[in-house]
Amino acid sequence: MTKKLLMGNEAFAHAALEAGVRVVAGYPGTPSSELIETVAKLHASGAARGIHVEWSTNEKSALELLAGASYTGARCLFTCKQVGLNVASDALMSLNYVGVKGGMVLFVADDPGPISSQTEQDTRRFASFAKLPVLDPATPEQGFSMMQEAYRLSERYRTPVIVRPTTRINHASTFFEVADQTDARPVPDEGFERDPQWIIFPRRAFQGHGEINERLVRIAGDLANEPALAAFNPQFEGGGSGTAPRLGIMAGGVSAAYVREALRMIEERAAECGAAVPAYRFLQVGTPYPFPQEAAARFVEGLDQVLVLEELDHFLEDELLAFCGATHGAFDVRGKLTGDARDRGENDVDDITSRIATFFGLAEITPAVPFAAYRAEGTLPVRPPVLCAGCPHRGSFYAVKRALGKTPAVLCGDIGCYTLGNARPLDAVDTCLCMGAGITMAQGFAVAEPHKKQVAFVGDSTFFASGLTGIANAVYNGHDITVCVLDNATTAMTGSQPHPGTGVTLMGPKRPPISIERVLEALGLTCIVHADPLDLDASVAAVRQALAFEGPSAVLFESPCVQLVRPAAPAVVDPKSCTGCKKCITEIGCPGIGFDPDAQGAKSASRGQAYVDASLCNGCGFCAQICPFGSLSVAEGGAHA
Repeated sequence: MTKKLLMGNEAFAHAALEAGVRVVAGYPGTPSSELIETVAKLHASGAARGIHVEWSTNEKSALELLAGASYTGARCLFTCKQVGLNVASDALMSLNYVGVKGGMVLFVADDPGPISSQTEQDTRRFASFAKLPVLDPATPEQGFSMMQEAYRLSERYRTPVIVRPTTRINHASTFFEVADQTDARPVPDEGFERDPQWIIFPRRAFQGHGEINERLVRIAGDLANEPALAAFNPQFEGGGSGTAPRLGIMAGGVSAAYVREALRMIEERAAECGAAVPAYRFLQVGTPYPFPQEAAARFVEGLDQVLVLEELDHFLEDELLAFCGATHGAFDVRGKLTGDARDRGENDVDDITSRIATFFGLAEITPAVPFAAYRAEGTLPVRPPVLCAGCPHRGSFYAVKRALGKTPAVLCGDIGCYTLGNARPLDAVDTCLCMGAGITMAQGFAVAEPHKKQVAFVGDSTFFASGLTGIANAVYNGHDITVCVLDNATTAMTGSQPHPGTGVTLMGPKRPPISIERVLEALGLTCIVHADPLDLDASVAAVRQALAFEGPSAVLFESPCVQLVRPAAPAVVDPKSCTGCKKCITEIGCPGIGFDPDAQGAKSASRGQAYVDASLCNGCGFCAQICPFGSLSVAEGGAHA
């Protein structure tokens, strides 16, 4: 065993490996991605033996692969972020009815905020909908233990089990004692055994639904009473002077850690002020579904009021209200539904401290914002996200806008770095719904508004993950759309993971990359043109050719992500010819170009001049093609001048 400082996701990977996981698969998505990457690194180093790990084409593919492995008795681990579970849901809903053999853990990371997601979807709701047990860690350490217990729970009841960390758990770091080497549990000698239970005919589904309902009751009892699982629902009392508590606090996930810190701060402040903290009882619900009713019954005994603190939905609040009604409880429940807790976004220690102090009747001794003195005065400047300096997507968007000119058009976007094409000055994304939807939404626009051009943008990774069915639909139904595939040779948004178009796998061997052009040809597209997005004139010509084609067409914009290439010499501004027109800034919005209002030149006079930030510029040369006066240039041998 070795003590290591690990990110939460890294620790989850070690926990799964120590539990004997044999097959790991998923699709990248912040904040979950580092788990699979950690498993891959440990496998490559020889520390994780006997495992298979992969980035699958999408979440549905990953879960179905794991279902097959689980039927043989192998322990399996699925990873995704909260919206990725939607993609896997078709398989998941049936898998729970069929059941599993080898332990199946679904590591689904929720993203309160949301910090890097389309939604604040709460996986606890999904678990309830799918009737799957879910474990909700308050700290990375607790999550480590939950991961290992989840496998035992899964195999005992032959059910998938969800472990649901949130962003602050995934990305927090602390020290762990981890095994130097791990071995995957061997597949049982009998392996896969043919049995009608694996075939989900209606009769089997009816039987399986009954099995689910019966086991949820038993699981709820285990969560409340079995020591290893009940430890995830800790309870304690504080405050008062020997009096029985009348106030209770229930919390889940990382909010439970915030509550502990807030209680410590309130008690310290009360001691300083000579104030009395009322007697209270605290319960962390680390196993929110099925709701541990026996633990809840012990918690609410004698309480008059309970404050519920949790992130995302009012899940625990609803469960506690239902429990109160079913048991004719005499306590009031306060939380999101009553305005006593935040109804969206992340919780934090400051806000929870203020709310608990108010709940305790101690608001006067605890400022609403304890650290207000350290906050900047006035309004901070807005800092919106932007495409990286030199990003080839900038050229793709600009070329499409130039090719369209004043032609009416709808520009359908997608999920990825290139969603940022919606921002000015590019202003090139009109819609963004979910992965792959831009392609099929464009078809809907084409049907409803045939007088407009319909353009859909999709990244290379998303093309393989969820774009193929939309393209097949366009060909089959003859929809007049142009699909722009932004191929930067990586899954850039989530940390530059490989995908089928790169040929790189996590197990080591490099496979022949799947050709996007050949896939499009196989799907029936006859108009497919290539373009380097950093070559403006050629890109505009390519887009015009595709737009002129009647029926589905495609433009393959091919240029690697700036994170994958060595930067060239930065562009330079000729101060003698710069007129200060700002076209290089207002046309493409590259963060590598700034403007100095005090600079003067022969043609700019006192208007100011553009300048290049050499620390950001990668020498792509796209800006040099925009400047109407030739004032921007790149070094010989650099990108397109």
